[in-house]
Amino acid sequence: MRRVRFTDSVAQRLVTAALADLGARYGGSGDDTPVDPAHFDPPGGAFLLAHLDGQAVGCAGWRSHGTSGEDAELKRMYVTDAARGRGVARALLAAVERSAASQGRRRVILECGDKQPEAIALYRSCGYARIPNFGYYRDSPGCLSFGRVLTSGW
Repeated sequence: MRRVRFTDSVAQRLVTAALADLGARYGGSGDDTPVDPAHFDPPGGAFLLAHLDGQAVGCAGWRSHGTSGEDAELKRMYVTDAARGRGVARALLAAVERSAASQGRRRVILECGDKQPEAIALYRSCGYARIPNFGYYRDSPGCLSFGRVLTSGW
């Protein structure tokens, strides 16, 4: 795992692939949620790349959500086709949780869609539970929101 700026060229290549994947599932651009690259700068966020055999194969970031300073929103979680099934997504999610906890966040929340069964299975297996929908797609059919309270001691 390596922390980079959201604007990093490798990060942007993976984000573009993530949006293409979402576009194939849902149509359109994949995700129209407004994203400010500065939201992924510490201490209010972070963006991470996962590497296997020297190649960047996944990305995920978090940004502060709400006004309490307790919630981190997971964004742009993606693993390349070639690296799927090798534990990369689980490792990325754990790294995001550690990063968010290190900045005082107590919960990670996310929204995804019902056409992402692999993501839904991952989140559920990692202890995420359904929460009321939030965010850009909260009123869209098929929107699913999840959250997980972070344990202390990271």
